[in-house]
Amino acid sequence: MRIIILLLILLSFSCVDKTNAVKTQEPKQTNEQLIAMLDSIWTTEQQPITLRDSMIELYGADSKEAEKYQLIYEKNHVINEEKITNLLDTYGWPKKEVIGEQGNWTICNVIQHAENDVRIKYLPMMKEAVLEKQLQPRFLVRAQDRIATEQGQLQIYGGQMKYYPETKSFNVWPVFEPENIDKRRAEIGLEPIAEFLKSRFNFDWNLEEQIQRSKEFEAQQQKVLN
Repeated sequence: MRIIILLLILLSFSCVDKTNAVKTQEPKQTNEQLIAMLDSIWTTEQQPITLRDSMIELYGADSKEAEKYQLIYEKNHVINEEKITNLLDTYGWPKKEVIGEQGNWTICNVIQHAENDVRIKYLPMMKEAVLEKQLQPRFLVRAQDRIATEQGQLQIYGGQMKYYPETKSFNVWPVFEPENIDKRRAEIGLEPIAEFLKSRFNFDWNLEEQIQRSKEFEAQQQKVLN
């Protein structure tokens, strides 16, 4: 009789464990759900940025109109970043044939807009995705340049702009050897820096100006070190 009672107790514990296992198991995300999530992230991340930039052109970077959409973007980004980091931590980098180029762009934009430690964390995953032909190199170098600028270093490929309050205008963050930037960009399949900046930011690249700015930047860095 004691043996029968013991077996019943063990069986009840086994059923409880199985029940808990079923309850705690997370459902696998379908491709359709993933694409829908990325589409939503793209809209909520980019729409307020576009509106903010329009307000900057009309009223200036310090205007209340621009600040309104900046605050909306910041609120949305917190949610979007959590979704993207959960996705990458759970499943790794999604396959390009599933999410397409737009999906890659969405993920990389959220990483790009995150804090520097987030970019640094996912940089190895991005490099692996590039090696496996799942991600275009332009997304990787964009992240690399952003990491460099956040660390106060010269950028390599020239994709990062900064707003300078003293001139109330945007300019390229200083570049390592500006005279060789197009060569570096061509090696990874990127267009010349002048074409990129004009199409992306409507900014005119002046090589002589950028050479001088980089020299001044390096001189200032050296002064700080000394």
